[in-house]
Amino acid sequence: MRLASLFSGGKDSVYATFLASQEGELAYLVTINPRRDDSWMFHTVNLHLVPLLAEAQELKLVTVESGGEKEKELQDLKQALGVLDIDGIVTGAIASSYQKERVDAICNELGLAHVSPLWGRSSPGLLDEVIKEGMKVVVTTVAAMGLDMRWLGRVLDWDAAVELKELGLRHGFDVCGEGGELETLVVDAPWFRKRLEIVKARNEWDGVRGSYVVEMARLVPNPRIV
Repeated sequence: MRLASLFSGGKDSVYATFLASQEGELAYLVTINPRRDDSWMFHTVNLHLVPLLAEAQELKLVTVESGGEKEKELQDLKQALGVLDIDGIVTGAIASSYQKERVDAICNELGLAHVSPLWGRSSPGLLDEVIKEGMKVVVTTVAAMGLDMRWLGRVLDWDAAVELKELGLRHGFDVCGEGGELETLVVDAPWFRKRLEIVKARNEWDGVRGSYVVEMARLVPNPRIV
């Protein structure tokens, strides 16, 4: 099965892409680049790094510009997928019915399978699994009670996972960010041929929510790859 993966560079899309690649041929990464920061469906922070992440995995990237308007951005996605030689779409949705139902509808219209390897998984368990797999994940946005500016740019290691789970229980948010509570960037993983090195970044914080914006990054040789 030839697959295209909806790809943002976040932990869920990266991990779902990897899992799907074990079952089918990963032909494309597809990134929707909304021109609005308040997209209902797609990440917006640090999308300029996606070409580097595609290169790090030696995968072909298709980038689609979108106005980011609700529902209209789905038409942009459908149009882009309709011209690709694929049998299915991969998404990293875990519990968001909003996202899954809309991708399901596009798949039905185009006659494609929807491959969603993370769907229905426990968010705390999935967070642990991502760390066990050796993925290096950096927090890039926070927008939930309990998550302050100190989380921006933080690597999700075991200590961070324990703290995040405690905060999630206390404040009632999803630790994988399914409700938009946080977003992430994967800078390395065991299957990456190169790793992403962040050279320069800045924090943006409005007192309630914030972003870790990478201004400069580069690919460097991965010491695991010989």
